[in-house]
Amino acid sequence: MTKQYDLITMGRSSIDLYSNNSGAPFEEISEFGAFVGGCPTNIAVGTQRLGFKSLLLTAVGDDPVGKFVLNFLNKESIETGFIPVKPGTRTSAVVLGIEPPDKFPLVFYRDNCADIELNIDDVQKLPFEDARALLISGTGLSKEPSRSATIFALEQARKHNLKTFLDIDFRADQWHDVRAFGVAIRSVLPMIDVAIGTQEEVNAAVLSDNAQLEISDSQISAPKVSGDVTHAIQELLARGPRMLVEKRGAEGAAVHLQDGTVVTAQPFKVDVCNVLGAGDAFASGFIYGYLNGWPLEKCVRMGNATGAIVVSRQGCANFMPTYKEAIDLIESQGGFKTEVMSGNVSPLEGSPAACLS
Repeated sequence: MTKQYDLITMGRSSIDLYSNNSGAPFEEISEFGAFVGGCPTNIAVGTQRLGFKSLLLTAVGDDPVGKFVLNFLNKESIETGFIPVKPGTRTSAVVLGIEPPDKFPLVFYRDNCADIELNIDDVQKLPFEDARALLISGTGLSKEPSRSATIFALEQARKHNLKTFLDIDFRADQWHDVRAFGVAIRSVLPMIDVAIGTQEEVNAAVLSDNAQLEISDSQISAPKVSGDVTHAIQELLARGPRMLVEKRGAEGAAVHLQDGTVVTAQPFKVDVCNVLGAGDAFASGFIYGYLNGWPLEKCVRMGNATGAIVVSRQGCANFMPTYKEAIDLIESQGGFKTEVMSGNVSPLEGSPAACLS
Protein backbone atom coordinates (compact mmCIF):
# COMPACT_ATOMS: atom_id res chain seq x y z
CA MET A 1 0.00 0.00 0.00
CA THR A 2 1.31 3.44 -0.93
CA LYS A 3 2.12 5.66 2.04
CA GLN A 4 1.53 9.41 2.04
CA TYR A 5 4.92 10.19 3.61
CA ASP A 6 8.22 8.61 2.70
CA LEU A 7 10.05 10.01 5.71
CA ILE A 8 9.28 11.64 9.06
CA THR A 9 12.22 13.54 10.55
CA MET A 10 12.18 14.78 14.13
CA GLY A 11 14.27 17.29 16.06
CA ARG A 12 16.33 20.40 15.59
CA SER A 13 15.58 23.39 13.35
CA SER A 14 17.21 26.81 13.32
CA ILE A 15 18.00 29.99 11.51
CA ASP A 16 21.60 29.75 10.31
CA LEU A 17 23.63 32.93 9.92
CA TYR A 18 26.62 32.10 7.70
CA SER A 19 29.50 34.41 7.03
CA ASN A 20 29.44 36.06 3.61
CA ASN A 21 33.13 36.90 4.06
CA SER A 22 34.71 33.58 3.18
CA GLY A 23 38.20 33.33 4.66
CA ALA A 24 37.72 36.16 7.16
CA PRO A 25 38.43 35.42 10.83
CA PHE A 26 35.22 35.27 12.85
CA GLU A 27 35.88 38.56 14.63
CA GLU A 28 36.26 40.35 11.29
CA ILE A 29 33.02 39.13 9.67
CA SER A 30 30.98 42.09 8.42
CA GLU A 31 28.10 40.35 6.65
CA PHE A 32 25.99 37.22 7.12
CA GLY A 33 23.56 35.31 4.93
CA ALA A 34 20.40 33.95 6.61
CA PHE A 35 19.44 30.33 5.88
CA VAL A 36 17.68 27.40 7.56
CA GLY A 37 19.38 24.45 9.23
CA GLY A 38 19.32 21.72 11.86
CA CYS A 39 20.08 18.06 11.14
CA PRO A 40 16.51 16.67 10.81
CA THR A 41 15.41 19.81 8.97
CA ASN A 42 18.25 19.52 6.49
CA ILE A 43 17.43 15.87 5.84
CA ALA A 44 13.74 16.61 5.39
CA VAL A 45 14.59 19.21 2.74
CA GLY A 46 17.30 17.03 1.21
CA THR A 47 15.03 14.03 0.72
CA GLN A 48 12.14 16.23 -0.46
CA ARG A 49 14.32 17.77 -3.18
CA LEU A 50 15.33 14.29 -4.32
CA GLY A 51 11.70 13.35 -4.82
CA PHE A 52 10.33 12.13 -1.48
CA LYS A 53 7.39 13.47 0.50
CA SER A 54 8.89 14.44 3.86
CA LEU A 55 7.21 15.43 7.12
CA LEU A 56 9.16 17.40 9.72
CA LEU A 57 8.38 17.41 13.43
CA THR A 58 10.25 20.27 15.03
CA ALA A 59 9.09 23.24 17.11
CA VAL A 60 9.48 26.99 16.79
CA GLY A 61 9.00 29.92 19.12
CA ASP A 62 6.30 32.53 18.72
CA ASP A 63 8.80 34.86 17.10
CA PRO A 64 9.83 36.21 13.66
CA VAL A 65 12.63 33.65 13.44
CA GLY A 66 10.09 30.84 13.70
CA LYS A 67 8.08 32.42 10.90
CA PHE A 68 11.28 32.65 8.84
CA VAL A 69 11.90 28.91 9.26
CA LEU A 70 8.29 27.93 8.52
CA ASN A 71 8.15 30.18 5.45
CA PHE A 72 11.17 28.42 3.97
CA LEU A 73 9.84 24.94 4.76
CA ASN A 74 6.46 25.71 3.22
CA LYS A 75 8.14 26.93 0.04
CA GLU A 76 9.99 23.60 -0.06
CA SER A 77 6.66 21.74 0.23
CA ILE A 78 7.73 20.08 3.47
CA GLU A 79 4.76 18.95 5.57
CA THR A 80 4.74 21.50 8.42
CA GLY A 81 1.23 20.91 9.74
CA PHE A 82 2.51 19.03 12.78
CA ILE A 83 5.05 21.68 13.87
CA PRO A 84 3.92 23.30 17.14
CA VAL A 85 4.64 26.85 18.24
CA LYS A 86 5.94 26.76 21.80
CA PRO A 87 4.99 29.96 23.71
CA GLY A 88 7.73 31.41 25.89
CA THR A 89 10.54 29.78 23.92
CA ARG A 90 12.83 30.94 21.13
CA THR A 91 13.55 29.42 17.76
CA SER A 92 17.11 28.11 17.67
CA ALA A 93 19.93 30.01 15.94
CA VAL A 94 23.42 29.19 14.67
CA VAL A 95 26.22 31.58 13.68
CA LEU A 96 29.03 30.23 11.50
CA GLY A 97 32.35 31.51 10.24
CA ILE A 98 33.68 30.17 6.92
CA GLU A 99 37.45 29.79 6.62
CA PRO A 100 38.06 27.04 4.04
CA PRO A 101 39.33 24.43 3.75
CA ASP A 102 39.20 23.25 7.36
CA LYS A 103 38.17 25.97 9.80
CA PHE A 104 34.48 26.61 10.45
CA PRO A 105 33.93 28.16 13.91
CA LEU A 106 30.33 27.81 15.07
CA VAL A 107 28.19 29.19 17.89
CA PHE A 108 24.85 27.63 18.90
CA TYR A 109 22.09 29.73 20.50
CA ARG A 110 19.86 27.09 22.08
CA ASP A 111 18.98 28.44 25.52
CA ASN A 112 15.23 28.21 26.06
CA CYS A 113 15.04 26.50 22.68
CA ALA A 114 11.64 25.62 21.16
CA ASP A 115 12.51 22.30 19.54
CA ILE A 116 13.86 20.80 22.78
CA GLU A 117 10.33 21.32 24.18
CA LEU A 118 8.83 18.73 21.83
CA ASN A 119 6.80 16.32 23.95
CA ILE A 120 4.90 13.05 23.78
CA ASP A 121 1.64 14.86 22.95
CA ASP A 122 3.31 16.33 19.85
CA VAL A 123 4.47 12.87 18.76
CA GLN A 124 1.05 11.31 19.28
CA LYS A 125 -0.35 13.53 16.52
CA LEU A 126 2.01 12.10 13.88
CA PRO A 127 0.57 9.80 11.16
CA PHE A 128 2.93 6.87 11.71
CA GLU A 129 0.46 4.56 10.00
CA ASP A 130 0.85 6.59 6.80
CA ALA A 131 4.67 6.79 6.70
CA ARG A 132 7.53 4.57 5.57
CA ALA A 133 10.39 5.68 7.82
CA LEU A 134 11.40 7.81 10.82
CA LEU A 135 14.68 9.65 11.39
CA ILE A 136 15.76 10.98 14.78
CA SER A 137 18.96 12.75 15.83
CA GLY A 138 21.24 12.55 18.83
CA THR A 139 20.62 16.18 19.81
CA GLY A 140 16.95 15.36 20.33
CA LEU A 141 18.04 13.07 23.18
CA SER A 142 20.05 15.75 24.99
CA LYS A 143 17.30 17.16 27.25
CA GLU A 144 13.75 16.60 28.42
CA PRO A 145 10.99 16.65 27.28
CA SER A 146 12.50 16.08 23.82
CA ARG A 147 14.35 12.97 25.01
CA SER A 148 11.20 11.12 26.09
CA ALA A 149 9.32 12.32 23.01
CA THR A 150 12.07 11.02 20.73
CA ILE A 151 12.13 7.60 22.39
CA PHE A 152 8.33 7.47 22.24
CA ALA A 153 8.49 8.27 18.52
CA LEU A 154 10.84 5.32 18.02
CA GLU A 155 8.42 3.06 19.89
CA GLN A 156 5.56 4.18 17.66
CA ALA A 157 7.67 3.72 14.54
CA ARG A 158 8.48 0.13 15.52
CA LYS A 159 4.82 -0.52 16.34
CA HIS A 160 3.86 0.58 12.82
CA ASN A 161 6.77 -1.23 11.10
CA LEU A 162 8.58 1.90 9.92
CA LYS A 163 12.25 1.80 9.02
CA THR A 164 14.19 3.76 11.63
CA PHE A 165 17.27 5.94 11.13
CA LEU A 166 19.49 7.59 13.73
CA ASP A 167 21.75 10.48 12.80
CA ILE A 168 24.20 10.38 15.71
CA ASP A 169 24.55 14.20 15.49
CA PHE A 170 27.05 14.86 18.31
CA ARG A 171 27.11 18.46 19.57
CA ALA A 172 29.23 18.45 22.72
CA ASP A 173 27.99 21.77 24.11
CA GLN A 174 24.41 20.45 24.23
CA TRP A 175 25.25 17.87 26.91
CA HIS A 176 25.91 18.38 30.63
CA ASP A 177 28.51 15.59 30.39
CA VAL A 178 29.75 14.31 27.04
CA ARG A 179 29.72 10.76 28.41
CA ALA A 180 25.95 11.11 28.79
CA PHE A 181 25.74 11.46 25.01
CA GLY A 182 26.95 7.89 24.54
CA VAL A 183 24.61 6.59 27.24
CA ALA A 184 21.64 8.13 25.41
CA ILE A 185 22.73 6.94 21.97
CA ARG A 186 23.38 3.39 23.11
CA SER A 187 20.00 3.23 24.85
CA VAL A 188 18.05 3.69 21.58
CA LEU A 189 20.16 1.49 19.28
CA PRO A 190 17.97 -1.61 19.79
CA MET A 191 15.15 0.30 18.03
CA ILE A 192 17.32 1.55 15.13
CA ASP A 193 17.72 -0.05 11.70
CA VAL A 194 20.41 2.29 10.35
CA ALA A 195 22.76 4.49 12.40
CA ILE A 196 24.68 7.24 10.60
CA GLY A 197 27.62 9.22 11.95
CA THR A 198 31.09 10.60 11.38
CA GLN A 199 34.11 8.77 12.75
CA GLU A 200 34.25 11.32 15.59
CA GLU A 201 30.56 10.81 16.38
CA VAL A 202 30.98 7.04 16.42
CA ASN A 203 33.86 7.37 18.89
CA ALA A 204 31.82 9.83 20.98
CA ALA A 205 29.01 7.28 21.24
CA VAL A 206 31.31 4.97 23.22
CA LEU A 207 33.44 7.66 24.89
CA SER A 208 34.38 6.83 28.49
CA ASP A 209 36.79 9.66 29.34
CA ASN A 210 36.08 13.35 28.80
CA ALA A 211 39.76 13.82 27.96
CA GLN A 212 39.11 11.96 24.68
CA LEU A 213 37.30 15.08 23.40
CA GLU A 214 39.07 18.12 21.98
CA ILE A 215 37.37 21.14 20.43
CA SER A 216 39.50 23.85 18.84
CA ASP A 217 38.56 27.12 17.14
CA SER A 218 34.92 26.75 18.33
CA GLN A 219 34.35 23.96 15.81
CA ILE A 220 31.50 22.38 17.76
CA SER A 221 30.34 20.43 14.72
CA ALA A 222 33.82 18.99 14.03
CA PRO A 223 35.40 17.91 17.33
CA LYS A 224 38.36 15.60 17.64
CA VAL A 225 37.40 12.45 19.54
CA SER A 226 40.17 9.96 20.12
CA GLY A 227 39.52 6.24 20.18
CA ASP A 228 39.49 3.06 18.10
CA VAL A 229 36.74 3.68 15.55
CA THR A 230 36.74 0.04 14.40
CA HIS A 231 36.12 -1.15 17.95
CA ALA A 232 33.47 1.56 18.44
CA ILE A 233 31.62 0.45 15.30
CA GLN A 234 31.59 -3.15 16.50
CA GLU A 235 30.34 -2.11 19.93
CA LEU A 236 27.49 -0.05 18.48
CA LEU A 237 26.46 -2.75 16.00
CA ALA A 238 26.32 -5.24 18.87
CA ARG A 239 23.53 -3.10 20.34
CA GLY A 240 21.15 -3.96 17.53
CA PRO A 241 21.26 -1.77 14.38
CA ARG A 242 21.25 -3.65 11.09
CA MET A 243 24.02 -1.42 9.84
CA LEU A 244 26.17 1.57 10.76
CA VAL A 245 27.08 4.13 8.11
CA GLU A 246 30.46 5.70 8.85
CA LYS A 247 30.89 9.11 7.22
CA ARG A 248 34.55 9.64 6.30
CA GLY A 249 34.56 13.20 4.99
CA ALA A 250 36.52 13.59 1.77
CA GLU A 251 36.95 9.82 1.59
CA GLY A 252 33.20 9.27 1.29
CA ALA A 253 31.50 6.74 3.54
CA ALA A 254 31.42 3.06 4.48
CA VAL A 255 28.48 0.87 5.50
CA HIS A 256 29.29 -1.68 8.20
CA LEU A 257 27.07 -4.75 8.43
CA GLN A 258 26.79 -7.08 11.39
CA ASP A 259 28.45 -9.96 9.51
CA GLY A 260 31.64 -7.92 9.06
CA THR A 261 31.00 -6.88 5.47
CA VAL A 262 31.97 -3.27 4.70
CA VAL A 263 30.46 -1.60 1.65
CA THR A 264 31.76 1.62 0.15
CA ALA A 265 31.73 3.64 -3.07
CA GLN A 266 33.99 6.20 -4.69
CA PRO A 267 33.84 9.78 -3.35
CA PHE A 268 33.75 12.91 -5.53
CA LYS A 269 36.25 15.66 -6.10
CA VAL A 270 34.86 19.15 -5.48
CA ASP A 271 36.13 22.49 -4.20
CA VAL A 272 35.29 22.94 -0.52
CA CYS A 273 33.27 26.01 0.44
CA ASN A 274 31.60 24.92 3.69
CA VAL A 275 31.55 21.48 5.30
CA LEU A 276 28.58 22.14 7.61
CA GLY A 277 25.50 20.31 6.33
CA ALA A 278 27.42 17.95 4.08
CA GLY A 279 26.75 15.02 6.38
CA ASP A 280 23.02 15.73 6.34
CA ALA A 281 23.13 15.93 2.56
CA PHE A 282 24.91 12.56 2.50
CA ALA A 283 22.21 11.10 4.75
CA SER A 284 19.52 12.45 2.41
CA GLY A 285 21.05 10.74 -0.61
CA PHE A 286 21.74 7.50 1.23
CA ILE A 287 18.24 7.30 2.71
CA TYR A 288 16.69 8.08 -0.67
CA GLY A 289 18.48 5.11 -2.20
CA TYR A 290 17.87 2.83 0.78
CA LEU A 291 14.11 3.38 0.87
CA ASN A 292 13.96 2.92 -2.90
CA GLY A 293 15.54 -0.51 -2.51
CA TRP A 294 18.89 0.25 -4.14
CA PRO A 295 21.94 -1.94 -3.46
CA LEU A 296 24.01 -0.46 -0.64
CA GLU A 297 26.92 0.40 -2.94
CA LYS A 298 24.62 2.59 -5.01
CA CYS A 299 23.11 4.15 -1.86
CA VAL A 300 26.58 5.19 -0.70
CA ARG A 301 27.50 6.60 -4.09
CA MET A 302 24.31 8.69 -4.10
CA GLY A 303 25.05 9.92 -0.58
CA ASN A 304 28.61 10.81 -1.57
CA ALA A 305 27.26 12.87 -4.46
CA THR A 306 24.67 14.81 -2.48
CA GLY A 307 27.23 15.46 0.28
CA ALA A 308 29.85 16.63 -2.21
CA ILE A 309 27.44 19.10 -3.78
CA VAL A 310 26.63 20.75 -0.44
CA VAL A 311 30.34 20.92 0.48
CA SER A 312 30.80 23.13 -2.56
CA ARG A 313 28.02 25.53 -1.47
CA GLN A 314 27.57 28.04 1.33
CA GLY A 315 24.91 26.56 3.59
CA CYS A 316 22.72 23.61 4.59
CA ALA A 317 19.00 23.20 3.86
CA ASN A 318 18.85 26.01 1.29
CA PHE A 319 21.56 24.33 -0.79
CA MET A 320 20.45 20.69 -0.83
CA PRO A 321 20.67 19.30 -4.39
CA THR A 322 17.89 18.03 -6.59
CA TYR A 323 17.86 14.49 -7.97
CA LYS A 324 19.00 15.78 -11.37
CA GLU A 325 21.92 17.68 -9.85
CA ALA A 326 23.06 14.58 -7.98
CA ILE A 327 22.77 12.31 -11.02
CA ASP A 328 24.56 14.83 -13.22
CA LEU A 329 27.52 14.88 -10.80
CA ILE A 330 27.59 11.10 -10.60
CA GLU A 331 27.56 10.71 -14.38
CA SER A 332 30.27 13.36 -14.77
CA GLN A 333 32.62 11.41 -12.48
CA GLY A 334 32.27 7.81 -13.58
CA GLY A 335 28.70 6.80 -12.78
CA PHE A 336 27.65 4.42 -10.04
CA LYS A 337 31.00 2.76 -9.38
CA THR A 338 30.71 0.33 -6.49
CA GLU A 339 33.08 -1.62 -4.30
CA VAL A 340 32.92 -4.09 -1.43
CA MET A 341 35.75 -3.46 1.02
CA SER A 342 35.86 -6.81 2.88
CA GLY A 343 36.90 -10.32 1.93
CA ASN A 344 33.26 -11.27 1.64
CA VAL A 345 31.09 -10.74 -1.40
CA SER A 346 28.29 -8.44 -0.37
CA PRO A 347 24.99 -10.34 -0.22
CA LEU A 348 23.32 -7.10 -1.26
CA GLU A 349 24.98 -6.80 -4.65
CA GLY A 350 22.67 -7.24 -7.59
CA SER A 351 19.48 -7.33 -5.55
CA PRO A 352 17.14 -4.41 -6.35
CA ALA A 353 15.45 -4.60 -2.93
CA ALA A 354 18.46 -5.73 -0.93
CA CYS A 355 18.76 -2.52 1.10
CA LEU A 356 15.40 -3.25 2.70
CA SER A 357 16.21 -6.82 3.70
